[in-house]
Amino acid sequence: MASAFRALPVTAGPISASCRLTLRQNSAIAPFLYPVSQQQVRTAMSNSKGKKNKKETTKKKAKGTRDYQQKDLSLIDQYALCDAMRYIRAFEVGRDRERSKYEIHIRLKSRKDGPVIRNMVRFPHAVQTESRICVIAPPGSKAAKDALEAGASLVGDKEIFENIKKGIIEFERCICHTDSLDALNKAGLGRILGPRGLMPSVKTGTVVDDVGIRVQMLRGGTVYRERDAVIRMPIGQLGFSPDQLRDNLRAALEQIKKDATQLSDRVPKEVYEIVLSSTNGPGFSLNGDFKSESSPEPAYLAGL
Repeated sequence: MASAFRALPVTAGPISASCRLTLRQNSAIAPFLYPVSQQQVRTAMSNSKGKKNKKETTKKKAKGTRDYQQKDLSLIDQYALCDAMRYIRAFEVGRDRERSKYEIHIRLKSRKDGPVIRNMVRFPHAVQTESRICVIAPPGSKAAKDALEAGASLVGDKEIFENIKKGIIEFERCICHTDSLDALNKAGLGRILGPRGLMPSVKTGTVVDDVGIRVQMLRGGTVYRERDAVIRMPIGQLGFSPDQLRDNLRAALEQIKKDATQLSDRVPKEVYEIVLSSTNGPGFSLNGDFKSESSPEPAYLAGL
């Protein structure tokens, strides 16, 4: 150990940088000569790096854009509606037409903050004809009777609340009568129904007085909500003809554009891209044309 001490330069003043490096490299004598332990040195160096990384991350966040980034559509392949349907049907060969459906993904030019679009559209050609609808209303009330007559699958309040808490959710839509809204909120089902898009609210038009009329509308309509600047919804059954799919697509776009206009004073929104896909098939970006020169006759794309 003594020879190791003699090998080091002796300084009267502060230890030089080269000397400190030698001390750190020589693990045998560092604990005797350096004023702090090696573990303390490592911790200090780690903390300084962490602070530096935090500053860099903060700067990057400050420079980030508030708008969602959109890809350049001129750099991707886009298809006419009939061509997209032709390829999608090839992917869906042998699938159950009641379970597999055409779907659209409407990408919006929008900001990351601010309100989102949420509403319901009633298509000219019904997509989900056998949707199970749950109505939260006092059992035996006029609202409950109207809901049952309109075709609701489940009607009630406390019993339905208990089943939902147990994980028994046997419906695809849920609406609530105004008189039962307080009971629904007290049940605390938002954490269960919210992520599934089933929690009734005034904004989505699923908390109403006339539940019978609303049930009739929901049986032939589709509820949608914007998520990360994209609106996704089923647009048609696999057996739909191109004309039927075009009619439903037009209805959806008209409704979404109306929704965007109502929010234009708070945040700008506009349709940027429309992608057609299916339950099991890939997505095809649409170019706005109904058919191309190489498209098959629309009659060949109807039925299964």
